Amino acid sequence: MDPLISPSSDVPPASLTLDAQLCFALYSAQLAMGKVYRKHLAGLGLTYPQYLVMLVLWEADGVTVTALGDRLYLDSATLTPLLKRLQALGLLRRDRSAKDQRQVRVTLTPAGRDLWRRAIDLPAAVLCATGCAPDQAQTLKAELEALRMRLLAASSDPDNHRTAPGGPGRSQKTAERGAGGLPGNAPQGVQA
Repeated sequence: MDPLISPSSDVPPASLTLDAQLCFALYSAQLAMGKVYRKHLAGLGLTYPQYLVMLVLWEADGVTVTALGDRLYLDSATLTPLLKRLQALGLLRRDRSAKDQRQVRVTLTPAGRDLWRRAIDLPAAVLCATGCAPDQAQTLKAELEALRMRLLAASSDPDNHRTAPGGPGRSQKTAERGAGGLPGNAPQGVQA
């Protein structure tokens, strides 16, 4: 409880205002980023989540659905409709593994492999829309990745066992460092 607020007060503390919330800053920035991507992805015929799937497959074709879900932090109930839609667009195939029928491998079709050529200018266009210099964008990305790992580590959901891209252990090390390397290093007036 906020020590400056009396329990009998009729006015909520400043910590309960919308503009004081870190979560709202992240959420509203994500909505704004989505609008920018929507404009640029329309020409490719992709939604933003579909674009993320394609990014992973352009990087490593032939991954399992499980590996793809882990990389994108998506569960199979969310990922399966995305994959079905991309398959219907002729961009990928889903096939059961010959070695293990429980595994489904996702591979790009020739059209899916070639689509990256049409998406090549997309990252630069989005970076331009942010108004950030490349080094600023890289720093912000690293800070957001560290925040994600700390939040996953703090989650009470036992299914959040994923690690950061780059291997096991990274999420635990990141979580131990805290914000800015120091626990409790949040600026005054900012609420999560």
